[in-house]
Amino acid sequence: MTAAGAAPDRPREPGGGAALRELRDKARSLLDPVIRDFYEGGADSETALAENERAFARLALLPRILAGAGQASTAVRLLGADLDTPVLVAPTAFHRLAHPDGEVATARAAAAAGTVLIASMAATTAVAEVTAAARDVRPDAQVWFQLYLQPEPEVTAELVRRAEAAGCTALVVTADSPVFGRHGRDERNGFHDLPPGYAAENMRDLPGTPPGGTRPIAMSPALSWADLRRLRELTRLPVVLKGVLHPADAARAADEGLAAVVVSNHGGRQLDAAPATVEALPAVVAAIAGRIPVLLDGGVRTGSDVVTALALGATAVAVGRPVLWGLAAEGEDGVARVLRTLREQTAHVLTLCGARDRADLAPDQVVARGIREVPAC
Repeated sequence: MTAAGAAPDRPREPGGGAALRELRDKARSLLDPVIRDFYEGGADSETALAENERAFARLALLPRILAGAGQASTAVRLLGADLDTPVLVAPTAFHRLAHPDGEVATARAAAAAGTVLIASMAATTAVAEVTAAARDVRPDAQVWFQLYLQPEPEVTAELVRRAEAAGCTALVVTADSPVFGRHGRDERNGFHDLPPGYAAENMRDLPGTPPGGTRPIAMSPALSWADLRRLRELTRLPVVLKGVLHPADAARAADEGLAAVVVSNHGGRQLDAAPATVEALPAVVAAIAGRIPVLLDGGVRTGSDVVTALALGATAVAVGRPVLWGLAAEGEDGVARVLRTLREQTAHVLTLCGARDRADLAPDQVVARGIREVPAC
């Protein structure tokens, strides 16, 4: 049984495992409350935000015994690259508001962990500097660039050119934002612009801006699959589609030749009525039918969450807020601690489930808590 028909909620402390809760609590004590709310908040009533974690808490893992699997491995191959962990760094905005080293610290920690950093278009450090920081640590570090398609094709084209020149190895198009989500915390706090001295650096010196100036990131409900095709004509980089929840969109992404999809509800920051990502995952995996990798973000807080997603068919997961907690609490060391903790927990849970790696897992090992029946022999 998968996420459908799950049992009622059980309490789950925010932040998942104890190690990440410690970093979260430290980050909360250090961050300006307005910035903390920006990072932690969601859309409208924050139902989707909360459900991302609660949905994982409603699921349990059925271990297999005497499997003879041996030492667990968290290694994964993704878009032609060998990674040390299936936990990627999701794109999140404005890292310099969490720590002076910002995205540079995050990039260094992700590279050292042997995983992918998905650099945000709304980063407070330009993508070329982010990629350079990662490659200083590991020459083959994987940095993907997250992109919102812009209504002006020339702006999108320039952003793609910069990502390519920086050495990014994939583009991640976030497609779940035809308009900005309504963030009640930011409205109450009056947080609408970056403080003086900070900017979304990837938006500087783009077509239509004065020299040295920046432009806002635009959202448009007029964008379509045709715009995505035009993007693919601009680049040889693999294009990943982020924000997929409907299985028909997943199937179309595979039909269109996308390199991968990310099951995501934008961390609960867009459509508050959206399902939890782990609940949407099984249908997306079924629609993809193994043609391209399926990734997931939203609510992953423990190694058990990682293994649950892998058992349900994800190739890898991505984490956003935990990385920001680590960054705010301890800078580069804090991000490294988050990624190390999740990798170690994942290996431990794989072993307890009788699996050497993702290939040894099966969907029937994920069950709803409170359900009495187990898979038939």
